[in-house]
Amino acid sequence: AQQQRNLDNIVSQHPRISGGKKSKKEACANSDLEVKNTSPMSEQDSGILDVEDEDEDEEVPGAQELVDFSPVYRCLHIYSVLGAREIFESYYRKQRRKQARLVLQPPSNMHETLDGYRKYFNQIVGFFVVEDHILHTTQGLVNRAYLDELWEMALSKTIAALRTHSSYCSDPSLVLDLKNLIVLFADTLQGYGFPVNQLFDMLLEIQDQYSETLLKKWSGVFRNILDSDNYSPIPVTNEEVYKKIVGQFPFQDAELEKQPFPKKFPFSEFVPKVYNQIKEFIYACLKFSEDLHLSSTEVDDMIRKSTNLLLTRTLSNCLQNVIKRKNVGLTELVQIIINTTHLEKSCKFLEEFITNITNVLPETVHTTKLYGTTTFKDARHAAEEEIYTNLNQKIDQFLQLADYDWMAMEPGSKASDYLIDLIGFLRSTFAVFTHLPGDVDVHSTMSGKVAQTACMSACKHLSTSLMQLLLEAEVRQLTLGALQQFNLDVEECEQFARSGPVPGFQGDTLQLAFIDLRQV
Repeated sequence: AQQQRNLDNIVSQHPRISGGKKSKKEACANSDLEVKNTSPMSEQDSGILDVEDEDEDEEVPGAQELVDFSPVYRCLHIYSVLGAREIFESYYRKQRRKQARLVLQPPSNMHETLDGYRKYFNQIVGFFVVEDHILHTTQGLVNRAYLDELWEMALSKTIAALRTHSSYCSDPSLVLDLKNLIVLFADTLQGYGFPVNQLFDMLLEIQDQYSETLLKKWSGVFRNILDSDNYSPIPVTNEEVYKKIVGQFPFQDAELEKQPFPKKFPFSEFVPKVYNQIKEFIYACLKFSEDLHLSSTEVDDMIRKSTNLLLTRTLSNCLQNVIKRKNVGLTELVQIIINTTHLEKSCKFLEEFITNITNVLPETVHTTKLYGTTTFKDARHAAEEEIYTNLNQKIDQFLQLADYDWMAMEPGSKASDYLIDLIGFLRSTFAVFTHLPGDVDVHSTMSGKVAQTACMSACKHLSTSLMQLLLEAEVRQLTLGALQQFNLDVEECEQFARSGPVPGFQGDTLQLAFIDLRQV
C-alpha cells in the first residue's frame, strides 16, 4: 500500500484503480491472491498480473507464503468427507472471533511510541488478510457477511482505542506519524474491499488534537522569542544584512532604503522571527491534511482556523504576558507598539501565503478571514494602557516624597525638590518617545499619538493628585506662606505644560490639565 501511495504521488495523472478487492495495490503486494480470487488452481498464471507492474516488487510475499494454511484446508476436507462441514465452519468462525478480540485489544502503553501503534495495526491487517485469503480459497468456510460483521466490530474497537490513546500524545511529530500510519492502514484494508470512511472521519478529530499540540509547542517558541528579544531596533551595517531581513519579513520603506549604512529597521528582532514562526506553523498544519482526501477549500479552511487560534490565543497571550510582566520599561513598551504595528501590516502577506499554498482565493465564499490584525491591535492597546498606568505609578512614587509644611510662615525660593525631580523624569521620558527611530509614517501617527495621550494622562494625573494633597481632610489650617510654596510647584507644572514636552498639541491644550488646580 505504501509503494502504491508513492507511485500515486509520483504519477498523479494515472487514475487510481479502485473497485472491491481488485485495486492495483493488491496486484503489487499480493498478486497471487488475485489469481486465487478467480480460480484457486491457476497459480502458474500469476505472471499475467505482474506484467502491468513491470517486475516491480515481485518479491513481496503474499499471505500463502507467510502463513501455512494447510491445517485449515485439511480439517475442512476431513469434516466435509464426514458430512459435518457445518460443525467445522461454526467452530472456525467462533475461534477466529475470539482471536479477533485478542488482536483488537491494544497494549496499555501503545501511545508511547510509533512502534506500539505499528504493531497494533499490523496485527489487525494480518488478521483480515488471512480471513480474506480463506474467503477466496475455500468455498464458504467464511463468507462476505461474516467478514463484514467482523470488520464492523474491528472498526469500532480500533477507533475507540485510537481515540483514547491518541489523546495522551503531546508531541505533534508523533501525532503526524500516527496519522500517516492510520492512512496507510486504511489504504491497505481498502485494497481488500473493506470500507474505511470512518477512519478518515476519525482522522479529522485527531487533526483538532494535532492542532492543539502544535499550539502548545508554538506557545513555547513564541515565549522564547519574546523573552530573548532586546526590544531595540535592528541595526544593519551592510546591504547583505538589509536584504536578509527584508527577505524574512515583508517590509518596504523608500526613505530607509535611501539612507546610508549603518541604519536601523524600526522594529526589533522579534518581528521577523514571529512572522517566520507563523509561516512554519502554517506548514505544520498543512502536513496533517496531506492524503486525507480533502478538498482544497477544506484544507484552506482548516489552516485558517488553526492559524486564527495561533494568533488570537497563543501569540496574543504571549504578547500580553510580556506587556504585563513586572519591571517592563517604557522604551520596551514603545518598541512593542512599533513591532505590533508592523506585524499588523504583514497580515495581508500571511493571507497571500495561505492562498498560494491552498490555491483557494480569499474572495471565495465562506473563506475564513485571518484575525491577525485584531490580535496585534489588542496587544498595541494593552501596551499603550500599560504605558499610561506605568507613568501614573511613577508619578505616585514621586508624590510620596511630597512633604508640605502647611503652617510655614515663608515660602521657599523655588519649587519643591520632589516636584523638580518629577518634572525632570517626565521630560526625559517624553524625549524617548519623540526620538524614536524608524519610519516616518509609523513614527508620526503612532508614537506621536501615544506620546500625546501619555503626556496628557500624566499631566491630568499629576494635577488631580496635587489637588488631593491640597484638599486633604487632615489639613485643617493653611498659612499664606504654605500656599505660596504650593503655588511655586503649580507654576513649575504649568511651565512644563507650556514648554511642549511632546509636539503636536494644539495651542494650550496641555495647560488646561492644570486649570482647575490653578483656580483652587
